[in-house]
Amino acid sequence: MFNDIGPLELVTLVVLAVLVFGPDKLPKMIQDVTRTIRKIREFSESAKQDIRSELGPEFKDFEFEDLNPKAFIRKQLDNDDLGIKEIRNGFDLKKEMAEVADAVHGRESESSSSSSSSSSSGSSGGSVDMTKKPEKPRDERPPYDADAT
Repeated sequence: MFNDIGPLELVTLVVLAVLVFGPDKLPKMIQDVTRTIRKIREFSESAKQDIRSELGPEFKDFEFEDLNPKAFIRKQLDNDDLGIKEIRNGFDLKKEMAEVADAVHGRESESSSSSSSSSSSGSSGGSVDMTKKPEKPRDERPPYDADAT
């Protein structure tokens, strides 16, 4: 419950409690707070038991911690009935991004060069390689536009 409270913060809380409630009333306040926390926990546990008994035997393995979305997703990912690990391992984001970058920059990636060489050695089939930039003649200059200057 108080996992993230450090020793300095705990000492600060104790000193503050002594200053606010005084050393005479502090033990009674601690007893009242612990009694209230205990009653809240008992009420929570009885409510959980009532809900489990009302749900019936088909929900006997139901855990209330599964209602937390993070815990639910973590449990479902560990289950792997859906083959999520296979999908996650089969998807190589770095490779996909490298292929996209190579296509944008006009370079041939390893997989596209092997596929284009195999397709060029076979029948052409009318396919166009969209990753290559069209070659421009080097000696040809763009037309002169007198109005632009």
